[in-house]
Amino acid sequence: MDWLRKLLKPGASPARTGMLDVRFARHVAALHHQGGFARGWEPGECAALIADPAVVTDGIFAGTDPHPCGFVLSRKAADEAEILSVVIARAHRREGLGRILLGAHLNQLARAGIRHVYLEVEDGNRPAEQLYRSLGFREVGRRQSYYAKSDGSRASAVTMRLDLA
Repeated sequence: MDWLRKLLKPGASPARTGMLDVRFARHVAALHHQGGFARGWEPGECAALIADPAVVTDGIFAGTDPHPCGFVLSRKAADEAEILSVVIARAHRREGLGRILLGAHLNQLARAGIRHVYLEVEDGNRPAEQLYRSLGFREVGRRQSYYAKSDGSRASAVTMRLDLA
């Protein structure tokens, strides 16, 4: 766990990562609602995703809190995975927790034989884009007017890929 401490920004809470199961569905749903998405996931949707054997779900926990302050979900297919969602609680953003969480998640995917990881991020979400690029993701495409926004407008998606092998 020393590698986790090295990734944290100074003054950030100690953190640990771990796989999530359906007991955390309510917490994942609450976090997803903080993610700025036009439609947040409900606990039942989160439980179904977490229970799906093709989905890998990791959480990050600050200090001794038994509830995650962030999560990442990926769906595996053959030797590829798509990151479906990554959210860090508003109160813990800019502490380096996203980097720790994604690092642990990508290591787990690599151990499971995943060779390529894909994700989409809203064009203009600079903090997320910078994080993904710093981990080695590169842009491979764009989807114009892909995301519906809460104000009724549309935003493009940047499609990114990371080669693990």
